[in-house]
Amino acid sequence: MINQLLRFTPILKEKIWGGNKLQTILNKETDKSNIGESWEISDVEGDVSIVTNGDLKGQSLNALIKEHKQGIVGEKVYQIFQDKFPLLIKFIDAKKKLSLQVHPNDILAQKRHNSLGKTEMWYIVNADKKAKIIIGFSEETNKESFLQTIESENELELLNVDYVKKGDTFLVPAGRIHAIGKGVLLAEIQETSDITYRISDWNRRDAEGNKRELHLDLAVDAIDYSAKSNYKAEYIKKKNAPSNIVDCKYFTTNFLHLTKDLPVDHFDKDSFVIYMCVEGSATFVYNDKKETLEMGETILMPACLKKMNIVTDNVKLLEVYIK
Repeated sequence: MINQLLRFTPILKEKIWGGNKLQTILNKETDKSNIGESWEISDVEGDVSIVTNGDLKGQSLNALIKEHKQGIVGEKVYQIFQDKFPLLIKFIDAKKKLSLQVHPNDILAQKRHNSLGKTEMWYIVNADKKAKIIIGFSEETNKESFLQTIESENELELLNVDYVKKGDTFLVPAGRIHAIGKGVLLAEIQETSDITYRISDWNRRDAEGNKRELHLDLAVDAIDYSAKSNYKAEYIKKKNAPSNIVDCKYFTTNFLHLTKDLPVDHFDKDSFVIYMCVEGSATFVYNDKKETLEMGETILMPACLKKMNIVTDNVKLLEVYIK
């Protein structure tokens, strides 16, 4: 039985659109430049997270699941996903805007790539003034009309644009077209999948003058062409109690703004629980042990651990698990 919370070495990814906020705001240590992503918890092949604390230091997440099974992820989760961890947890820094893209759903991803699809959510950690995102369509459309806007380089004509600020949250189901705009630092929670169909890269070229590959032919059949009046997740921000932000089949995410200590128990959950610190700091006290979580850090509570105290005078956390 595992008797500790799990911290992991962040896997930092250089991106053509990346910046330095992961270092300057979230205190990620690196000598690289243009860091666009910090993979906090990952079981993606080739990028599996390694434990950095306690008796399990140096072990991989995948090896721990193979050894401890439901002790890490929970009985129901293990029955579905077996030895694969089902979520990929990231922080993303967009110094420049990302490509316009879409992710396939589970059925299409399985058929084309033998993979999970990619439903994700965003929590805005920090945003420059007038920073914005593209998410979904502003009006219902169809494949033919959308292709016309791409061919005429009027991509924005049918798309919904939202200005964002710290604390805004968005669910991005598989099939929903989207792009993170420049000046946005966010936390991303998603299915364990790295499949992205790039629709437009705004005629961007890399340092060698090359354009990145596009996947328009794959994307058009993956896109949901319906529209919503509001794409932002609306929720009531309570203090010192969980506020539910997103509740979908892939993950549940709560927002916790604590200004005092909070005893926590998860006896009602058959799942691991992840905590991402998006502001302030807190100390997790359990079994005569403790781990302090600072802004920009992430920790995994194995399913076999059920109780702890969160000690703080001011912290904002994302709490993530699977129902």
